[in-house]
Amino acid sequence: MADKAAKKADRSTGRVEFEYLAMDAAGRELKGTLEAGDEMEVVAKLKQQDLFPIKIWQAKQAKKAGKEKEKDKPKAPKRSGSAGEGTMQKLGRILGLGAVLKTKILCIFTRQLSTMLDAGLPLLLSLRTLQEQCGRSLRYKPLKIILTDIVGRVEGGMSLSEALSAHPRSFNRLYVGLVRAGEASGAMETVLSRLAEYIEKSERMKKKVKAGMTYPVVVLTIALSITLGLMIFIVPKFATMFDELLEGVPLPGLTMFVMGISNILVNNVKELMGSIFLLVVFANITFKTKAGKYMFDWFSVTMPPLNMLVVKTCVGRFCQTLGTLLQAGVPILDALQITNETATNELMRKAIERVYNSVSVGEKVAAPLEKVRIFPGMVVRMIDIGEQTGALPDMLMRIGKNYDEEVEQALESLISLIEPLMIVFLAVVIGGIVLALFLPLIKIIETLGGG
Repeated sequence: MADKAAKKADRSTGRVEFEYLAMDAAGRELKGTLEAGDEMEVVAKLKQQDLFPIKIWQAKQAKKAGKEKEKDKPKAPKRSGSAGEGTMQKLGRILGLGAVLKTKILCIFTRQLSTMLDAGLPLLLSLRTLQEQCGRSLRYKPLKIILTDIVGRVEGGMSLSEALSAHPRSFNRLYVGLVRAGEASGAMETVLSRLAEYIEKSERMKKKVKAGMTYPVVVLTIALSITLGLMIFIVPKFATMFDELLEGVPLPGLTMFVMGISNILVNNVKELMGSIFLLVVFANITFKTKAGKYMFDWFSVTMPPLNMLVVKTCVGRFCQTLGTLLQAGVPILDALQITNETATNELMRKAIERVYNSVSVGEKVAAPLEKVRIFPGMVVRMIDIGEQTGALPDMLMRIGKNYDEEVEQALESLISLIEPLMIVFLAVVIGGIVLALFLPLIKIIETLGGG
């Protein structure tokens, strides 16, 4: 009777029983009831308990709403892999394994997640917000599919790094390792911010390298196309004309040479195309083997003028990757292992393996690098100074930044060197063909003039 009287008193003063769904700092969902005058008072009480409100509704309205409230009210998903897993989670788990994020989308996701965590939002709520922001855009569809799976795994009790490791095609070992370090240190937002900066720098460097190599490749392709067109379609017509007008008259040596190559191309098109196809297949198979990849990387590191660009790119990437991992608090051996897995050059991997073996027995990082020709002496000395002063991560990041600038300068120098070489190539090849066709015309003019 006392309880009924208390409820009547609450109704007379305008206080109503509310149900709420909230989230704590660890990302766990909590349900409960509170008596308050309005929803704003419920929000204030929840914030005093360090809870983040998700949904609030009146208890009596929830009973009357029935099925409509059940549709609107957020439901706590079941544990990952359980029999009661939702259809969307199952779909996300199936499709998420095949989805792949582009580098630009990955960078946007990392930056936004870092911003939300820095603003104080719980991890699970941040992931859900990003999932909702994807909407129906085809551009962000892979991200939404992957986030559906990640949210389900985190709700099921996994850590973020464990959930990300289920998608190795989108989140590599470097990404997962840095996130795991952020979880251990409690500075997830800082680590994600550094990770976003690292991804942005790597993507900018790739674009600069591609842009630097696009020009010579395009020019060379056009030059070869023009040369083949002249040799296959134009030169044979001139050869027929020379046979009719200069029968028995010896042609210049340059003309005979050009006409001979033209005959080989015209009469052996199938054989040449087959040979080129087999050569491409053989090179593709060879470079996929460890020995072939090592041979190609050795060639790219030792043969000028590309070796300067390749060495600077490899050293800069090594320093930035290792420095980023060490700054995030990843142990040195784990950082070296992750750096080794993300390296693309086999010579660099051999060097990192030497460093790993030396550090594992208590030696320094700089000592084994002196024996590897891919690392300049100045870089080795700077790394040694960083170890002695206890500022190795900062020194590595500084070296990486300097080498990024040097790679840009090397690209500009390489492009400025390639441009005149392409012009000379076009002048010699195409000019030689035109000259070879013009020399017999002089004899024809002389013959006609004498007649």
